[in-house]
Amino acid sequence: MERSPVYILAILLLVVIAITGCSLFGKKKEIKPLISEVVHPEWSKNSVMYEVNVRQYTDSGTFRAFEKHLPRLKEMGIDILWFMPAYPIGVLNRKDELGSYYSVRDYLGVNPEFGTIEDLKRVIDKAHELGMHVLLDWVPNHSAWDNPLTTEHPEWYAKDSTGKFMPPIGTDWTDVIQFDWSQKGLHDYMIDAFKFWVNLGADGFRVDHPHNTPKEFWERARTELDKIKPVLMLAEYEGDIGFLEKGFDMDYAWEMHHLMNRIAQGKDSASAMMKYFSKEWSVYPGNAYRLRFLTNHDENSWAGTIDSLMGESQRVFGTLIFTAQGMPLIYSGQEACLDKKLKFFVRDTIEWDTCDLTGFYASLIKLKKENPALWNGDFGGKMTAIRTNKDKKIFAFYREKDENRVVVLLNLSKKPVTFKPVLQGIEGEYTEYFTDRNVELTKGVKLTLNPWGYQVLVK
Repeated sequence: MERSPVYILAILLLVVIAITGCSLFGKKKEIKPLISEVVHPEWSKNSVMYEVNVRQYTDSGTFRAFEKHLPRLKEMGIDILWFMPAYPIGVLNRKDELGSYYSVRDYLGVNPEFGTIEDLKRVIDKAHELGMHVLLDWVPNHSAWDNPLTTEHPEWYAKDSTGKFMPPIGTDWTDVIQFDWSQKGLHDYMIDAFKFWVNLGADGFRVDHPHNTPKEFWERARTELDKIKPVLMLAEYEGDIGFLEKGFDMDYAWEMHHLMNRIAQGKDSASAMMKYFSKEWSVYPGNAYRLRFLTNHDENSWAGTIDSLMGESQRVFGTLIFTAQGMPLIYSGQEACLDKKLKFFVRDTIEWDTCDLTGFYASLIKLKKENPALWNGDFGGKMTAIRTNKDKKIFAFYREKDENRVVVLLNLSKKPVTFKPVLQGIEGEYTEYFTDRNVELTKGVKLTLNPWGYQVLVK
């Protein structure tokens, strides 16, 4: 018997409802959040990371010359040193005079431009003596054209339609060639290389462009390295949080970085920042780390300086990355008001001097360390939004851990703003961290922040 269109439509609707879990009527199908099984090293609980660009750090651009800066960085409060790749750089198809750090000719060697492997070990040992930890930069996606692996194991590399080695598709990285991560022998080689550096003293790795590598490899690598000692693993990636399930401690907060730039340039508002964090809180495991940054080697060299991208908003966004959930990063020279794009393939030494930002960043590090509410992952407190009557301009939140509470009030606009925060159970007396003055938060209180102004209230 022929069915009427209405009957058929009704059947289809019932099927759709069954599949979607009644989402048509507002009842969404339950999505279980990812649970990270990674156990972070105890020493990472309130750490601040610092990226070291050895080539541009000193006039000689060596490990020995950088070593003299260790006491200064320790006094500043830095805990983790991330060294950009320290390996020999490929000569074949090299870019410019010195080439890219990320064109690796030997995964078990040291770039003679920087010194010897003994010099690197000496820096690592000195850092350890000062209570600091060291991450090495790792490049698993590609190698230099003249890496010995190209002749010893050519099957470990991807090939084009003519059977020749090829640079990563969709890039201008003509100085490197793509690995083929379906090759299990490559997995074994990389893990053995990791072990070599951890046994030398490295405390973990910042992993460059892991997009094309299998998550299972990182889970295996994590298990193997943790047998030697607890390591910290940072993925230069944002998009697949599965990398944080068993392999990595932390990934990049790229979206937040670009959003801060847009807000600084008047292309977005504080309400977009609230939407961003609302999404992050719903997706990321509470114990996972996010890397927060205003700049890094890529952004500085290719996109521009903090001053050119953020202007007068650097301090308010600096306050945000040090108080939000996640681990803050400072790039070489950032604490000395670095005001130029450092060249990438040739020498371009940082000019070192103290400036008004030197003490500012030191005070932010001190703020983070002294307040358990601001510590990393589950070691600290969760961010809880504070609504205001000016949510398009004001981004506010608090974090609380045990008896410690920190309230953060940020004006993400270029004009002064008077606003009323909606206080739900956080009324009381506080001390404003930067001015040391007493502030009382009561129902109906009005507060005013200067253009790109900020207050951090501690209790």
